[in-house]
Order: sequence, then structure tokens, then C-alpha cells
Amino acid sequence: MNRRPPSAAGVLAVAGILLGAGVAGFVLSRLLAPPRSQLRVVPLQTPSLSPLTAGTPAPSHRAVPERLPEVSLPDLDGVSHSLRDFTGRPLIINFWATWCEPCRREIPLLKSMRRENSRNDLEIVGIALDHLESVRQFVRTLGIGYPVLVGEKGGLEAVTAFGMDTVLPFSVFADSEGRIVTVKVGELHRDEAGFILARLEDLRRGRISLPDARQRIGEETRRLAALRAASPAHEPH
Repeated sequence: MNRRPPSAAGVLAVAGILLGAGVAGFVLSRLLAPPRSQLRVVPLQTPSLSPLTAGTPAPSHRAVPERLPEVSLPDLDGVSHSLRDFTGRPLIINFWATWCEPCRREIPLLKSMRRENSRNDLEIVGIALDHLESVRQFVRTLGIGYPVLVGEKGGLEAVTAFGMDTVLPFSVFADSEGRIVTVKVGELHRDEAGFILARLEDLRRGRISLPDARQRIGEETRRLAALRAASPAHEPH
């Protein structure tokens, strides 16, 4: 059977449909894509510190607030929580993502720290800058027992509220009064975490002042970072 060649109008119609589908697919992919293009993993480099940060790199142009900012994000069930709801106890707020390798390495440490410091009422809150379903699956697979909030929407604003650049991971340490004691930028290690938590306990018991705690933490984390830089095998977790 001889087929009649398509008319110009038919070709244009088909082309229009394909173009429309392509545009719709692009827009959908942009809407559903995680904010990875705006986030990056902290590189391993020499520490650069600001008065409130420990690790690498320090915030470039914004100030870390003195107290926990008013940030509210949903949990895995869609229920919104304010970070200030968790005050009244020592607190670690860990910003992470499922695609971030050093973030994944931190999670077993965070789980064990929460368990080991339950007597001191330590709480850990994870803020995942990722898709809800990816986070749900990851939390289920690793058995994460501490609260996890999802920053699929509003996560980058939460990063900005803490005065930070869009790098992962970073962990905010706050005392029971909601005062930010330090921010560890980059992968958290057991020796650093242990020292910082000990200073939080000193603060709680009135043994040291907040400026003194910040100074000691800055000095010790610089020392530990220098040890790791000099000896890559020195990676305590």
C-alpha cells in the first residue's frame, strides 16, 4: 500500500506535541530534582575558622546567630516542627543529604553519641536537604532513631538562617538554653564531638563561660584538624 506523505500541518502538529512534552519533562525534572546544584560537599582542606565555627570552610559573608533561629520544617510524616521546640537540652543539629558521602559516614557516630549521652539528655536533629522519599528510605535502612526533618522545601533557607554557605555536612552544637556554642563544618569526628560535648556539660554545670567554651573548642578543633591533615590515617570516629 502506498502511504501518502504527511502534510506540513501534520508535521508541525507532531513537532508541537513533542516540543511540548519535552518542555513539560524538563520543567518537571527541575521541580522534582534535589537542590544538589546549589549544594556541595565540604572539601578536605586547611581549616578556616570564624569565632563560632569549627572546621572547614567558615561562612563567607553571613554571621552565625547567637541563638537557634526560628526555623520550622516537616518531619517524615509531614508534621512541622520548630527547632526551638527541642531546646531545654544539649542539641546537635546535623545538616546532611543522602547523596553526600561524608554525611552518610557521620550517621553511625551520631547514633552512638545520642545513645552514649542519653544520661545528659542530648538530642540530635537531622535536617536532610533531599527528597522526602529518599530520606524516608535512608532513615528506614539505617535505623535512624533521632528526629529527622526534611528540607526538600525550605532547607536552603534553613542553611542561610544559620549564617552558613550551602556546603554539607555541618553540625550545630547548642546548649540547653538554645545558645549556639559552635558549628562544625565538614565531617564530624568522634574526638571533636567528645570534646565539644564535654564543654557543653561544663557550661551546663557553670564551670566555664560561653566565650571560654567557644575559645577552647576552636583551639582544640584546629589542633585535631591539623593532626588529620598531617596524617590521613588519623581518622577517629
